[in-house]
Amino acid sequence: MRSNDSRGSSVRLVLLMAALSACVSAPEPRPAQAAAAAPQRVQPTTNTWPIREVANPPLPYRDIDQTETPSPALVSVVRNLGQNFRGKVGIAVRRVGADWTVAWNGNALFPQQSVSKLWVAMTFLDAVDRGKLRLTDTTTITRNDLTLFHQPTAAMVGTSGWTTSYSDLMRRAMTQSDNTANDTLLRAVGGPDAVRGFLARRMIRDIRFGPGERLLQSATAGLDWRQDYAIGRNFYAARAKVPMAARVKALDNYLASPPDGAAPASIVQALAKLKQGEMLSSASSRLLLSIMSEAKTGPQRIKGGVPPGWSYLHKTGTGQDLPPRSTGFNDIGIMTAPDGTSYAVAVMIGSTTVGIPERWALMQAVAKAVAANHEPR
Repeated sequence: MRSNDSRGSSVRLVLLMAALSACVSAPEPRPAQAAAAAPQRVQPTTNTWPIREVANPPLPYRDIDQTETPSPALVSVVRNLGQNFRGKVGIAVRRVGADWTVAWNGNALFPQQSVSKLWVAMTFLDAVDRGKLRLTDTTTITRNDLTLFHQPTAAMVGTSGWTTSYSDLMRRAMTQSDNTANDTLLRAVGGPDAVRGFLARRMIRDIRFGPGERLLQSATAGLDWRQDYAIGRNFYAARAKVPMAARVKALDNYLASPPDGAAPASIVQALAKLKQGEMLSSASSRLLLSIMSEAKTGPQRIKGGVPPGWSYLHKTGTGQDLPPRSTGFNDIGIMTAPDGTSYAVAVMIGSTTVGIPERWALMQAVAKAVAANHEPR
């Protein structure tokens, strides 16, 4: 722990942190609007998302504690990484047990995509803590429950359905990012409003929760959801028939105000509270952190930059592409040093035209900067 005795250095540090809160991003190119070649057109969506303000807003918290401050080198690296990345990116690092957050675009809302599965798992475990649900409870998934994109459980449903425990579904949602498993958990806890209510009770600001995977992804693509889109490649075929102008507009609308948007600074606050046992019971906290350590997704994102001797547990998210744009390329988690000190980290790429290796490099650079500037207590 370091004291900040010099008023001059304190002022400089506050000014430097204030500079980090500014949103600086270059305009992104749009794909050209192509003429529709398909003979059959799909009617663009008329969906709108209900955006509800989170109840019981939290008390303000200090980004900088008077007795412990972030490394100026870490502040500088985060700023430079954010400034130099070609696209809109948010970065946040919070030392668990300290009251500072280093951030770039830390208070802007970025599309979470599957990062939001973390809040579903927390809401479910909160219901377990309150005796409303049990991990051993079972449910049956049918073809009417299937969603889209990554859903390994679809192979097990068949014609008569598939029965499994909520514990199994939570593990699949968090480690494999299985969308059907996650949506099943979401229904069990009471839907999107239950998740929003949980976040409000835990005083977590600036984290939205969308309408569920099917409505979110179909509207982002310019479609109204139909259940047959969950089968095979039907969704991709329907999306390919949407006129390019409609797809561009739908994606622009989503990115302008994502219904699943979250601020990186709020995400790392929630992760720090989870690590400290302030989001769930001790047993549920340990279980969720253990499951997050088993995540199979995103091995070359933040995890790829975590040095030997450190551990990392996390949740990734990946949005839809509309070339040349990629959206919602995210990784959030907790890095722990050999001495036991932990850092909550979030890197959220809202929209970019750069390739995956460059996105990996950004995320790994954040992890390396955290480790390089770690100061043992």
